[in-house]
Amino acid sequence: MSSDGQGAGARNQGHGLRRDIDLLEALASEEAQHAGGLGVDTLAQLVGREKSQVSRALKALAGEGIVERDPDTLEYRLGWRLFSLVARTVEDRLLRAAEPVMRSLSGELEETVHLCVLRDNQVLTLLSVSGHSFRVQGWEGRGVPAPCTSAGRVLLQDAAPDDLYVRFGLRADLGAGCPRSEVRTLPDLWSRIQRGKRDGYAAVREEFEPDLVGVSAPVRDFRGRVVAALNVSAPKDRFGARLDDAGRVTARAAGAVSEQLGWRMRAVPPASRRFT
Repeated sequence: MSSDGQGAGARNQGHGLRRDIDLLEALASEEAQHAGGLGVDTLAQLVGREKSQVSRALKALAGEGIVERDPDTLEYRLGWRLFSLVARTVEDRLLRAAEPVMRSLSGELEETVHLCVLRDNQVLTLLSVSGHSFRVQGWEGRGVPAPCTSAGRVLLQDAAPDDLYVRFGLRADLGAGCPRSEVRTLPDLWSRIQRGKRDGYAAVREEFEPDLVGVSAPVRDFRGRVVAALNVSAPKDRFGARLDDAGRVTARAAGAVSEQLGWRMRAVPPASRRFT
């Protein structure tokens, strides 16, 4: 093949890739996320292409797991393989995005800051950052019960009532590992989760351990899903009087990390479901 022919082929491949990316961006739009997917007609209008071209491209992408088609509505949404690729890098990216923000937050509050994630029914600390002599040792890699911690209540914000039933069981005593916890039942937990959504942060006063208070705020990924929490915990006599102010500061810091992960900040709508 001549160099001109090779150049034309590369350009065509580049154009095809660009068109596929346009489709993926349309499927990642707020409209698509709100609707749960988009049909071929709507996608063709959004990207300015013929329906037949869009349909062929979507079928090819679906064959590779990059998009998926709802068998009932016949609408397309982003697929499992794309999210799998993102998931492989999200934790590393999360740590890189969070650490400088955590250092700034630790300096502002003069307390240790923890980056936490949810693992099964426990909160796991991935990273602790401190710029002062009060550094809390031994939290990295340690799991603690989600229901009685501020980080756990933040990390469960995406859960629906049915999700909590499945995760914890209908009659579980959620305070079994934390005798001082105010959360004993699933409705208790749901109420605290909704309070955290309303306030932008969750606060716990001596529920996990005596004399320990803390606040946490959600870190969201590009889809708006809670993937981590920034947590600040300290003794009550040093931190208790400024807990709510610290919660608001921590919420701003968590928002800054979320923006680096691709989340466009906007108000979280109030819960439309009730716990029954």
